[in-house]
Amino acid sequence: MSQILVLGSGELGLPILHSLASLASASPPSSRPTITLLIRPSTLTSPSPSKSKELTSLLDLGIKFLAADIATSTATQLAAHFKPYDIIVSCTGFAGGAGTQLKLAHAVFEAGVAHYYPWQFGVDYDVIGPEVANGLFREQCEVRRLLRAQDKTKWTIVSTGMFTSFLFEAFFGVVEGLENAGAGGEVVVRALGNWENEVTVTSPEDIGTVVSKLVLEDKRIGVVFTVGDTVSYGRLADLVEGKFGKEKVRREVWSLDFLRAELDKEPENQIKKYRCLFAVGKGVSWDEASTVNKELNIKTTDVQGFLSSKG
Repeated sequence: MSQILVLGSGELGLPILHSLASLASASPPSSRPTITLLIRPSTLTSPSPSKSKELTSLLDLGIKFLAADIATSTATQLAAHFKPYDIIVSCTGFAGGAGTQLKLAHAVFEAGVAHYYPWQFGVDYDVIGPEVANGLFREQCEVRRLLRAQDKTKWTIVSTGMFTSFLFEAFFGVVEGLENAGAGGEVVVRALGNWENEVTVTSPEDIGTVVSKLVLEDKRIGVVFTVGDTVSYGRLADLVEGKFGKEKVRREVWSLDFLRAELDKEPENQIKKYRCLFAVGKGVSWDEASTVNKELNIKTTDVQGFLSSKG
């Protein structure tokens, strides 16, 4: 019986936990995997009613809790926590700060974990490399180097592209005004680089479905890709116009030169780094035909479906 540990219960961690629990429930009790969530002690004792409700719902799904703090623990301390588990799925994101992903990788190796799914749910770091956008993904590239330099822990990297919702976040700048579009407000759609540049997106819910299949059934190793949709910025603008009307949508282009100049003004601004990365247009999109969800016949939500859900 497998022992699975999930690190983090945020935007991606929760869908993965729910999908794992749902798929695991179909197994006979004698072979049903145990799913555990690593959670900060302060979160377990949080007075927040919404957090308490969330934790109760996870317990109702049969998910166990392991109290530990990744931020304040050393790699060796984390390794002691990780040792009983066969499979670890990291959903910690970048919130832990610089060095967190490397610390987790070293802890996994020290613990002798059989199979690791690191936090690499994003773009194709092999294509992008460590130095693009002022070294935005240098640590992620180093994690891949460490994984490939050892042969004791199997690993699976799930490249998902951008979270679909992130494409529509006003602070990212690609789509602004969506929240007021239904009331007749203007929507601005911007191309990063040019209108032909493409971006791959996948929703956290769809990623959860894919990851649970990989962990519990497919078990393949190496780098795999998912896709909810791969769209050019031009097609994105067309879809937004189709939803709200052409007269309500304004199109703009943020050229790569413009975005680099903006980044030069604030070299450590993470959002400006992301904009430059996507304006370059390399390693941020791929065809559906090459994806694991296509191979496993897993239906995913495309951009039009996402827009339709917005009322």
